[in-house]
Amino acid sequence: MRFNLRTITSAAAAAALTLSLGACAADGAATSQPSGSELSVTEQGQWPRTVTDEKGSVTIEKQPQRIVNTAMSTTGSLLAIDAPVVATTITTPGPEADSNGFFTQWAKAAIETKVQPLYKVGNFDLEAVIAQKPDLIVVSTSGGDSVMDHYEQLKTIAPTIVVDYSNKDWPELTRQLGEATGHEAEAEKVIAEFDARAASVKEKLAIPAGTTASIVSYNKGSASPVGKTTGPHSRLISALGFDVVEPPEEYNTNPQKRDDFVFTSYEGLAKSATGQVTFLIAANDDTAKSYLADGTLANLPSVKSKNVFPLANSFRLDYYSSSQILDYFEHEFPGLAK
Repeated sequence: MRFNLRTITSAAAAAALTLSLGACAADGAATSQPSGSELSVTEQGQWPRTVTDEKGSVTIEKQPQRIVNTAMSTTGSLLAIDAPVVATTITTPGPEADSNGFFTQWAKAAIETKVQPLYKVGNFDLEAVIAQKPDLIVVSTSGGDSVMDHYEQLKTIAPTIVVDYSNKDWPELTRQLGEATGHEAEAEKVIAEFDARAASVKEKLAIPAGTTASIVSYNKGSASPVGKTTGPHSRLISALGFDVVEPPEEYNTNPQKRDDFVFTSYEGLAKSATGQVTFLIAANDDTAKSYLADGTLANLPSVKSKNVFPLANSFRLDYYSSSQILDYFEHEFPGLAK
């Protein structure tokens, strides 16, 4: 399913990053191998099954038919594998979300499958969860959409799985959810299709070997997250033929060391985003113009060559948003300036 890119304003990007960059450490393009924190199914394709999540073992008696998702950042991954999501938490309608509060990248899929808004992220509503009569509830360990404080209540309603999307790429998370919902085959299908398409786009782009890139969530005058080579956005950009530059930790303003971004001070940005190309996430053309006009960044290679490109709908990578980025590179990317 393909969607057109939508413009995201700086204010909307900041709101989105509160939810997503708050705890997204590894959502990328290439397929990933299972890790120790991944849900493991004891008996594939059989029910009941016991899965191991971030809290321990959970037994699911029957294949879920009514999934309630309190972790909005994982809704796209569930929808991509045709898991039966009946309700999901939502965000404030705006440039990054439709009138329902669904993220624009998967809003069409949610509407087509009649997903219901549950409650707005940050406003936990136990009664709303109960009203949906779930047979599986999904909770995240961290991020703006985490409701771990209510985990004990939720698990009395229905089997509740706890996922940690802060240390996984989207294919790994998709596999986890596929195993827990009995949609393993669908998970493998979307991952394989995406990887094949990414390889095709890479071939068409033919980026010269050794071309370096920086990934920046630009916030003029304040800290700007810069993508690490182990992060989700870096994995996707690398899959398209760029060599992502690792930002130095010395300018990190975040006391927590992360695998996805260095929250680089404004003063340190000019020494961190040193790639020959810069990709601005959750950005639009105005963001790119502001970046190019920022005097403190005037000597950066990408600014000098004007190889600065905004990527809309890229604040949180799942199958849908990653596919939209491929759309951009396949149909709209102007190519590198010489």
